[in-house]
Amino acid sequence: MLGAPRPFVKWAGGKRQLLPVLQESLPGSFGAYHEPFLGGGALLFQMVSAGHRRRFLASDLNRDLVDAYVAIRDRIDEMVRSLEAHDGAYRDDPCGYYYRVRDASPRGAIARASRLVFLNRTCFNGLYRVNSRGRFNVPLGRYANPAIVNEGNLRAVSAALRAGQVDIRCRDFGAAIKDARPGDLVYLDPPYQPVDGTGFTSYTSRDFGMDDLGRLAEACRELDGRGCLVMLSNSDSREVSRLFPGWRIRRVRARRAINSDSGGRSGHRELLIRNY
Repeated sequence: MLGAPRPFVKWAGGKRQLLPVLQESLPGSFGAYHEPFLGGGALLFQMVSAGHRRRFLASDLNRDLVDAYVAIRDRIDEMVRSLEAHDGAYRDDPCGYYYRVRDASPRGAIARASRLVFLNRTCFNGLYRVNSRGRFNVPLGRYANPAIVNEGNLRAVSAALRAGQVDIRCRDFGAAIKDARPGDLVYLDPPYQPVDGTGFTSYTSRDFGMDDLGRLAEACRELDGRGCLVMLSNSDSREVSRLFPGWRIRRVRARRAINSDSGGRSGHRELLIRNY
């Protein structure tokens, strides 16, 4: 029997720790569920596995991540075999194999998807970061026995995505929100604005900067005017708060799992912003 699905990648800003807060903040009723910054997908997995009967539309601008979701949903047996091959080769030569995979550019869908999961499980702190050319550039992590193949969870993720008939696409949030209809719920969890020199915005070859944040705020106002229910997560910063006058803003405690200094992973606050 498969267990409840969990995120299969470690992603900056992941929401597993905040699921209770997010769940209690959901509206009592809504139509389709949209998540334009999918990332690790913690809230999506919770909702799908809880048996909610509605349309689920998920997207992300990171092509490798989207390919991994689609491969796990549609070709799980091939994904498991490919990850098992990575696991065996890594055990023989961890350092050499890691950098060979990091420098590779596979063309096949399964090869690309399993490469992302492998690198996420073995790179430093599970960080996904690319340079201006779009090349993954995180060094090898210090793991004695990384869990490269978590077959049980991968199969649970595959089953949940198929059962929920989750639509997963690679696109910008501006394109994704066009599908939202009155009464739908849109949850936006973009790369966070840096606070006191912290923060992370390089999930793709370009950062998510203040211009993007302004564009996102405008998109939220458009959704609000369209009659959609909107929930947004971001860092507790004045720049973010001032963009949402009149909206409900709640400050919540959070632990940032991706931080080079373990002492800097706790004691942070985030904003949960809603129009309902």
